[in-house]
Amino acid sequence: MIQPTTRRERDYWRAGLRVVVGCDAVGVACLSGPVLAAAVAMPPLARRIPGVRDSKTLSRAQRERLYPRILRRSLAVGVGAASVAEIDRLNIYHATTLAMQRAVRRIVDREHVLIDGLRIRGFESQVGDYTAMVDGDAHCYSIAAASIVAKVVRDRLMDRLAVRYPFYGWQHNAGYSTALHRRGIDAHGLTPFHRRSFARVQAAAFGEQLLLPVLVGEQDGLDEVHPGLVAVSGR
Repeated sequence: MIQPTTRRERDYWRAGLRVVVGCDAVGVACLSGPVLAAAVAMPPLARRIPGVRDSKTLSRAQRERLYPRILRRSLAVGVGAASVAEIDRLNIYHATTLAMQRAVRRIVDREHVLIDGLRIRGFESQVGDYTAMVDGDAHCYSIAAASIVAKVVRDRLMDRLAVRYPFYGWQHNAGYSTALHRRGIDAHGLTPFHRRSFARVQAAAFGEQLLLPVLVGEQDGLDEVHPGLVAVSGR
């Protein structure tokens, strides 16, 4: 099991920077729900939280246990999302970039940003200096912490939606393309929270005369799902 380190963060801390932000996004491949990103800044040279690693390698129970510890120990945490309407309008790549920008911009005193993945055209103009790291969620501690925060927040949002739309198993699959989810689409059709621009969803909706809802309040992409959700304030 790969354990993330603070090697990249230490390079910037030793250069005198204090607020080094890790950012990651989750829900990119889902058939439904928003894409959600989190940004986390950890205190310079502080002891790492045991168990923090790529959220994909953790069970939900493990992520839920780590989540409040990350919030308590961090300098600041920001959360941002891109709604289903934005995903369908912009495409998933640009919507994911938008969610990451929204999360990072919530940490207003950031001095450098570390993101999971490849460099993104125009990202620096939105968030300032940043470094892209392939498999950053596996190797970089602050990005791994962000992946856990993003996954926990998104899972909880999908739990709330599952109460309203109980036929798709979102409380178990978080909107991914499981057999239960596909059977729900076959039996009950699509909801306003399905990504109609995705090929699999388009196939399920073939022949349906459905219009995308016009959504408002998408400043951070979270109002669509839960109007009361805001980012954790920096301390």
